Amino acid sequence: MSLIMDILSVHGYGIAGPRTNLPRHMNRLIECVLNFSEGRDLAKVDAIVRAMSGVAGAWVLDRSSDADHNRSVVTLGGNPEAVAEAALRGAGKAPELIDLTRHTGVHPRIGATDVIPFVPLNNISMQECVAIARHVGQELWDRYRIPVYFYEAAATRPERVNLENIRAGQFEGLREDALCNPDRSPDIGEPRLHATAGATAVGARKVLIAHNIYLNTGDVRVAKEIAHEIRSSSGGLPKVKAMGVEMKTLGLVQVSINLTDYEETPLHVVFEAVKQEAEQRGCAVVGSEIIGLVPRKAIEISSAYDLQLENFSPERVLENRLAAVAGIQPGLSAHARVSSATLQPMINTLREAVLEFSVSAFIAPRPSPGTQFAIVHDHGPEREAEAHLDTANAAAEIYERLVQLETLSAPSILIDWHIVKQPALTAARAALEKAEAILPSLRDTVTAARIKAGMTEIEAKLSGKPVTSER
Repeated sequence: MSLIMDILSVHGYGIAGPRTNLPRHMNRLIECVLNFSEGRDLAKVDAIVRAMSGVAGAWVLDRSSDADHNRSVVTLGGNPEAVAEAALRGAGKAPELIDLTRHTGVHPRIGATDVIPFVPLNNISMQECVAIARHVGQELWDRYRIPVYFYEAAATRPERVNLENIRAGQFEGLREDALCNPDRSPDIGEPRLHATAGATAVGARKVLIAHNIYLNTGDVRVAKEIAHEIRSSSGGLPKVKAMGVEMKTLGLVQVSINLTDYEETPLHVVFEAVKQEAEQRGCAVVGSEIIGLVPRKAIEISSAYDLQLENFSPERVLENRLAAVAGIQPGLSAHARVSSATLQPMINTLREAVLEFSVSAFIAPRPSPGTQFAIVHDHGPEREAEAHLDTANAAAEIYERLVQLETLSAPSILIDWHIVKQPALTAARAALEKAEAILPSLRDTVTAARIKAGMTEIEAKLSGKPVTSER
C-alpha cells in the first residue's frame, strides 16, 4: 500500500481509493534529512531552518539538536522539486554561520552541511532520488562553491557507497587528502575544500532510523566495545551502523546507531543486543531516543518491547507528520473522540502519579535521561521490597486503565495509546525487578511469600493474563 493510502487508512478514511480533496502536490513525496554541524548555538540553527521554510510544497517535519554531538538534524518532506530547493537554501545558509575550523563535537563530519540524503516515500523511485541528489550536488557547487561527494545509491564509486569511507579523517584529514590523493577528490568541484564549510555528502537511500541508547557509565570504552559488537561491519547485526560516544553534559555514554533496514533488523532486536552487551560489562541501559522521525511500521514491529524511549510522541511518527502537513484530520468513531492533544495530559498525570508513589516509598528520581529510581534511605530490606511493590502496583493499575480505554478508541490513534502506556509499563517492570532483587535478602518468610504473590499478581496485570491459584 502506498504511503498516502497508509496515511488515509490509519486516520479512518478507509482504503477504497484516494481522498478526493487530497492536495495534488502530495502525490509524489520524498524525505530529506539534512545534518548540520551545529548543535550548540540554536540561533544559528533557527536561521538555517528559516532559510528552508519558504519553499512552497516543502515542509520542515522535524528538527533536533545535540550539544555533545554539536550537530542538528532537520527533516524535510514534500514534493521532489520543492524539497530539493529547500535543501539547497539550507545548505547555502550554513556556510554563512558555521566555521568548521572552530568546530568540535563527538560526531564525525566533513562539512558545515555534512550530509543531504534523499529518501523516496510515495510514487517515486530510488533512481529518481539519485537524479535529484546529482542535481543538488551540482547546484551546491555552482551556487556556493561547496565540493560534493555522492554516497549510498547515488555513489559514483563502489568505495563511496558507505559514508564512513568518505568521512575517514573528517574535515581536517579530508582537507589534506583531497589535495594530493585523486581517490579522495570530490565527485563535483575542486579538490580544495571550502575553507570553512568543507564538503557535503549528498546521497539517496532508504528510510534510516537514528536510535541512540544511553548507558549508566562514563567509560566511553564500554560504548565503543558494544558498538563494535553489534554493527554489521564487525560481523554483528545486519543493517546496523554504530559508534560509541561520550556524552559529557549528561555524565553518560551513548551507543549511537543508524538502522538502515528496520524490517530486517527491528528496533527491539538492536535494543536487546545493546542491553545484553551492557549487562555483560557491568552496566545498564538507562534510556534511548529516536533522532528525527520514525516510520509507523517500525514502532508497530517493536511495540511489544520496552525500548525506554525518551520524550517520544505521536508527532515523531513520519506518517503522522505527513498527514498533519497535508491537512488530513483524523476521522474518529462516534464513541471515541480522543486525540493526541487529550492524551498528552494523561501522560503528564501518569508520570506525576508514579513519581508520587515513588517518593512516598523513599525513592528519588535519577537525573535525565530516563525514569529510573534509586533508593536514598535505608529502611530495611522488607520495607524496601514493599515500597517497590507499592510502586509497581500503582503503575500497573494505571497501565490497566489505559489498556481498557485503548479498547474503546478508534484505530487511528492506537499508536498514541501505545506511547502513553509505555511509561506505566516501564515503571511497573523496573519496580518489580528491584523487588525481585531484594527477595533473597528477606529474613521474614511470610513477608517474602506475600511479596512474591504480589509480584505474580502484578505481572498478570501487565501481561493481561488471569491469576490462577494452585489447587
